[in-house]
Amino acid sequence: MGALHEGHTSLVAEAHRSCEAVGMSIFVNPLQFGDPADLERYPRPLAADLERAAGAGCDLLFVPTVTEMYPDFPTMPATTVSVLGPALGFEGADRPGHFDGVATVVTLLFELTGPCRAFFGEKDFQQVAVVAKMVADLAMPIEVVGCPTIRESDGLALSSRNVRLSPAGRLAARCLSRALARGVALAEAGTPLAEAEAAMAAEVAAEPGATLFYAACVDPILLSAPRQVDVGTQVRLLIAAEVDGVRLIDNAPATIGTPR
Repeated sequence: MGALHEGHTSLVAEAHRSCEAVGMSIFVNPLQFGDPADLERYPRPLAADLERAAGAGCDLLFVPTVTEMYPDFPTMPATTVSVLGPALGFEGADRPGHFDGVATVVTLLFELTGPCRAFFGEKDFQQVAVVAKMVADLAMPIEVVGCPTIRESDGLALSSRNVRLSPAGRLAARCLSRALARGVALAEAGTPLAEAEAAMAAEVAAEPGATLFYAACVDPILLSAPRQVDVGTQVRLLIAAEVDGVRLIDNAPATIGTPR
Protein backbone atom coordinates (compact mmCIF):
# COMPACT_ATOMS: atom_id res chain seq x y z
CA MET A 1 0.00 0.00 0.00
CA GLY A 2 2.92 2.35 -0.57
CA ALA A 3 5.15 4.23 1.87
CA LEU A 4 7.82 1.80 0.69
CA HIS A 5 10.73 0.82 2.90
CA GLU A 6 13.49 -1.76 2.93
CA GLY A 7 11.01 -4.49 3.79
CA HIS A 8 9.17 -3.90 0.51
CA THR A 9 12.31 -3.65 -1.59
CA SER A 10 13.57 -6.91 -0.07
CA LEU A 11 10.56 -8.60 -1.70
CA VAL A 12 11.66 -7.26 -5.08
CA ALA A 13 15.16 -8.65 -4.51
CA GLU A 14 13.77 -12.03 -3.45
CA ALA A 15 11.46 -12.16 -6.47
CA HIS A 16 14.34 -11.45 -8.86
CA ARG A 17 16.12 -14.57 -7.57
CA SER A 18 13.51 -16.85 -9.12
CA CYS A 19 11.50 -14.77 -11.61
CA GLU A 20 12.27 -13.29 -15.02
CA ALA A 21 10.27 -10.12 -14.36
CA VAL A 22 9.01 -8.47 -11.18
CA GLY A 23 5.93 -6.29 -10.88
CA MET A 24 4.61 -4.34 -7.91
CA SER A 25 1.24 -2.76 -7.21
CA ILE A 26 0.91 0.37 -5.09
CA PHE A 27 -2.66 0.90 -3.98
CA VAL A 28 -4.07 2.13 -0.66
CA ASN A 29 -7.07 -0.16 -0.56
CA PRO A 30 -10.09 1.54 1.07
CA LEU A 31 -11.93 -1.77 1.52
CA GLN A 32 -9.54 -2.92 4.23
CA PHE A 33 -9.92 0.16 6.45
CA GLY A 34 -12.73 0.09 8.99
CA ASP A 35 -11.89 3.56 10.31
CA PRO A 36 -12.13 6.38 7.70
CA ALA A 37 -9.69 8.45 9.77
CA ASP A 38 -7.10 5.65 9.58
CA LEU A 39 -7.51 5.58 5.79
CA GLU A 40 -7.12 9.35 5.63
CA ARG A 41 -3.94 9.27 7.73
CA TYR A 42 -2.27 6.46 5.80
CA PRO A 43 0.97 7.82 4.24
CA ARG A 44 1.02 8.20 0.44
CA PRO A 45 4.47 9.46 -0.66
CA LEU A 46 3.94 8.30 -4.24
CA ALA A 47 6.87 10.13 -5.87
CA ALA A 48 9.31 8.67 -3.36
CA ASP A 49 7.69 5.24 -3.74
CA LEU A 50 8.11 5.27 -7.52
CA GLU A 51 11.76 6.20 -7.17
CA ARG A 52 12.41 3.55 -4.52
CA ALA A 53 10.66 0.80 -6.49
CA ALA A 54 12.58 1.63 -9.65
CA GLY A 55 15.83 1.74 -7.70
CA ALA A 56 15.11 -1.71 -6.30
CA GLY A 57 14.84 -3.11 -9.83
CA CYS A 58 11.07 -3.37 -10.15
CA ASP A 59 10.22 -3.98 -13.83
CA LEU A 60 6.55 -3.02 -13.71
CA LEU A 61 4.59 -0.70 -11.44
CA PHE A 62 0.79 -0.79 -11.31
CA VAL A 63 -0.60 2.28 -9.53
CA PRO A 64 -4.37 2.31 -10.09
CA THR A 65 -6.86 4.85 -8.81
CA VAL A 66 -9.66 3.77 -6.50
CA THR A 67 -12.24 4.04 -9.29
CA GLU A 68 -10.09 1.92 -11.60
CA MET A 69 -10.22 -0.87 -9.01
CA TYR A 70 -13.78 -0.23 -7.80
CA PRO A 71 -15.74 1.65 -10.51
CA ASP A 72 -18.77 2.34 -8.28
CA PHE A 73 -16.81 3.48 -5.21
CA PRO A 74 -17.81 4.61 -2.59
CA THR A 75 -20.53 2.04 -3.23
CA MET A 76 -19.08 -1.33 -2.28
CA PRO A 77 -18.57 -3.82 -5.11
CA ALA A 78 -21.37 -6.36 -5.43
CA THR A 79 -18.86 -9.19 -5.33
CA THR A 80 -16.34 -9.51 -2.51
CA VAL A 81 -14.14 -12.36 -1.25
CA SER A 82 -14.38 -13.63 2.31
CA VAL A 83 -11.96 -16.11 3.85
CA LEU A 84 -12.77 -17.88 7.10
CA GLY A 85 -10.27 -20.01 9.04
CA PRO A 86 -7.07 -17.97 9.47
CA ALA A 87 -8.95 -14.67 8.95
CA LEU A 88 -11.26 -15.02 11.94
CA GLY A 89 -9.07 -14.10 14.92
CA PHE A 90 -6.59 -11.39 15.89
CA GLU A 91 -6.60 -8.66 13.21
CA GLY A 92 -9.77 -10.18 11.73
CA ALA A 93 -11.55 -10.03 15.07
CA ASP A 94 -10.34 -6.55 16.01
CA ARG A 95 -10.86 -5.05 12.55
CA PRO A 96 -14.12 -6.48 11.12
CA GLY A 97 -14.12 -6.59 7.34
CA HIS A 98 -10.38 -5.98 7.07
CA PHE A 99 -9.49 -9.33 5.53
CA ASP A 100 -12.52 -9.26 3.23
CA GLY A 101 -10.98 -6.10 1.81
CA VAL A 102 -7.56 -7.72 1.56
CA ALA A 103 -8.90 -10.88 -0.09
CA THR A 104 -11.02 -8.90 -2.56
CA VAL A 105 -8.24 -6.63 -3.77
CA VAL A 106 -5.67 -9.44 -3.92
CA THR A 107 -8.10 -11.54 -5.96
CA LEU A 108 -8.49 -8.64 -8.41
CA LEU A 109 -4.72 -8.22 -8.65
CA PHE A 110 -4.17 -11.96 -9.17
CA GLU A 111 -6.81 -12.00 -11.92
CA LEU A 112 -5.05 -9.11 -13.66
CA THR A 113 -1.62 -10.68 -13.27
CA GLY A 114 -2.32 -14.29 -14.18
CA PRO A 115 -0.11 -17.23 -13.13
CA CYS A 116 2.79 -15.98 -11.05
CA ARG A 117 4.69 -16.13 -7.80
CA ALA A 118 3.41 -13.58 -5.28
CA PHE A 119 5.83 -12.38 -2.62
CA PHE A 120 4.47 -11.17 0.73
CA GLY A 121 6.35 -9.96 3.79
CA GLU A 122 5.80 -12.12 6.86
CA LYS A 123 5.54 -9.02 9.06
CA ASP A 124 1.83 -9.21 8.17
CA PHE A 125 1.82 -12.94 8.91
CA GLN A 126 -1.94 -13.32 9.23
CA GLN A 127 -2.37 -11.68 5.84
CA VAL A 128 0.02 -14.20 4.29
CA ALA A 129 -1.95 -17.07 5.87
CA VAL A 130 -5.25 -15.64 4.61
CA VAL A 131 -3.98 -15.18 1.05
CA ALA A 132 -2.42 -18.66 1.00
CA LYS A 133 -5.72 -20.20 2.16
CA MET A 134 -7.67 -18.25 -0.46
CA VAL A 135 -5.30 -19.32 -3.25
CA ALA A 136 -5.52 -22.97 -2.18
CA ASP A 137 -9.30 -23.02 -1.79
CA LEU A 138 -9.97 -21.26 -5.12
CA ALA A 139 -7.28 -23.23 -7.04
CA MET A 140 -5.66 -20.02 -8.24
CA PRO A 141 -2.52 -20.50 -10.40
CA ILE A 142 -0.47 -18.55 -7.87
CA GLU A 143 2.48 -19.57 -5.70
CA VAL A 144 2.42 -17.55 -2.48
CA VAL A 145 5.91 -16.92 -1.10
CA GLY A 146 6.34 -15.60 2.44
CA CYS A 147 9.51 -13.59 3.04
CA PRO A 148 11.16 -12.86 6.41
CA THR A 149 10.40 -9.66 8.32
CA ILE A 150 13.00 -6.93 7.89
CA ARG A 151 13.90 -5.12 11.11
CA GLU A 152 15.69 -2.04 12.33
CA SER A 153 18.95 -2.60 14.21
CA ASP A 154 17.06 -2.38 17.52
CA GLY A 155 14.58 -5.09 16.50
CA LEU A 156 11.57 -2.95 15.49
CA ALA A 157 9.83 -4.45 12.46
CA LEU A 158 9.81 -2.12 9.48
CA SER A 159 6.32 -0.81 8.78
CA SER A 160 4.83 2.02 6.76
CA ARG A 161 3.01 3.06 9.92
CA ASN A 162 6.28 3.69 11.80
CA VAL A 163 6.51 7.17 10.25
CA ARG A 164 3.55 8.19 12.43
CA LEU A 165 5.40 7.43 15.66
CA SER A 166 6.87 10.24 17.77
CA PRO A 167 10.47 9.82 18.99
CA ALA A 168 9.12 8.60 22.33
CA GLY A 169 6.67 6.29 20.58
CA ARG A 170 9.45 4.92 18.41
CA LEU A 171 11.30 3.88 21.57
CA ALA A 172 8.16 2.45 23.16
CA ALA A 173 7.41 0.37 20.07
CA ARG A 174 10.50 -1.74 20.70
CA CYS A 175 8.54 -3.58 23.39
CA LEU A 176 6.88 -5.69 20.68
CA SER A 177 10.12 -7.26 19.48
CA ARG A 178 11.31 -7.67 23.08
CA ALA A 179 8.07 -9.46 23.92
CA LEU A 180 8.48 -11.77 20.95
CA ALA A 181 12.07 -12.58 21.87
CA ARG A 182 10.96 -13.48 25.37
CA GLY A 183 8.10 -15.64 24.11
CA VAL A 184 10.31 -17.44 21.59
CA ALA A 185 12.91 -18.22 24.26
CA LEU A 186 10.27 -19.70 26.55
CA ALA A 187 8.54 -21.73 23.82
CA GLU A 188 11.84 -23.11 22.60
CA ALA A 189 12.80 -24.03 26.15
CA GLY A 190 9.66 -26.17 26.35
CA THR A 191 7.71 -23.82 28.63
CA PRO A 192 3.91 -24.20 28.30
CA LEU A 193 2.65 -21.87 25.59
CA ALA A 194 0.24 -20.16 27.97
CA GLU A 195 3.23 -19.04 30.04
CA ALA A 196 4.99 -17.76 26.94
CA GLU A 197 1.88 -15.77 26.02
CA ALA A 198 1.67 -14.33 29.53
CA ALA A 199 5.32 -13.32 29.42
CA MET A 200 4.81 -11.55 26.11
CA ALA A 201 1.83 -9.68 27.49
CA ALA A 202 3.77 -8.71 30.61
CA GLU A 203 6.60 -7.27 28.51
CA VAL A 204 4.19 -4.94 26.71
CA ALA A 205 2.36 -4.09 29.94
CA ALA A 206 5.68 -2.90 31.40
CA GLU A 207 5.91 -0.25 28.67
CA PRO A 208 3.71 2.76 29.64
CA GLY A 209 3.55 3.99 26.05
CA ALA A 210 2.01 0.79 24.67
CA THR A 211 -1.43 -0.82 24.97
CA LEU A 212 -1.64 -4.53 24.20
CA PHE A 213 -4.29 -5.93 21.84
CA TYR A 214 -3.18 -9.57 21.87
CA ALA A 215 -0.21 -11.89 22.42
CA ALA A 216 -0.63 -15.47 21.22
CA CYS A 217 1.17 -18.66 20.18
CA VAL A 218 -0.65 -20.32 17.27
CA ASP A 219 -0.48 -22.97 14.58
CA PRO A 220 1.29 -21.25 11.64
CA ILE A 221 -1.22 -22.48 9.05
CA LEU A 222 -4.59 -22.33 10.81
CA LEU A 223 -3.71 -19.49 13.23
CA SER A 224 -5.60 -21.35 15.96
CA ALA A 225 -4.31 -23.01 19.14
CA PRO A 226 -1.80 -25.73 18.18
CA ARG A 227 -3.36 -29.19 18.12
CA GLN A 228 -0.19 -30.67 19.54
CA VAL A 229 2.68 -29.23 21.55
CA ASP A 230 5.28 -31.97 21.12
CA VAL A 231 8.97 -31.16 20.89
CA GLY A 232 9.67 -30.00 17.35
CA THR A 233 6.20 -28.54 16.72
CA GLN A 234 6.33 -25.31 14.71
CA VAL A 235 4.36 -22.38 16.13
CA ARG A 236 4.05 -18.69 15.31
CA LEU A 237 4.00 -16.02 18.01
CA LEU A 238 1.73 -13.07 17.21
CA ILE A 239 1.55 -9.71 18.97
CA ALA A 240 -0.24 -6.40 18.42
CA ALA A 241 -0.25 -3.18 20.41
CA GLU A 242 -1.12 0.50 20.07
CA VAL A 243 1.60 3.12 20.39
CA ASP A 244 0.93 6.84 19.79
CA GLY A 245 -2.50 5.88 18.47
CA VAL A 246 -0.86 3.65 15.83
CA ARG A 247 -1.69 -0.05 15.63
CA LEU A 248 1.51 -2.09 15.32
CA ILE A 249 1.78 -5.82 14.68
CA ASP A 250 4.68 -8.25 14.75
CA ASN A 251 5.37 -11.98 14.87
CA ALA A 252 8.10 -14.57 15.11
CA PRO A 253 8.47 -18.32 14.49
CA ALA A 254 9.43 -20.80 17.19
CA THR A 255 9.96 -24.55 17.45
CA ILE A 256 8.75 -26.03 20.72
CA GLY A 257 11.48 -27.49 22.91
CA THR A 258 14.39 -26.72 20.58
CA PRO A 259 16.42 -23.77 21.93
CA ARG A 260 18.60 -21.94 19.40
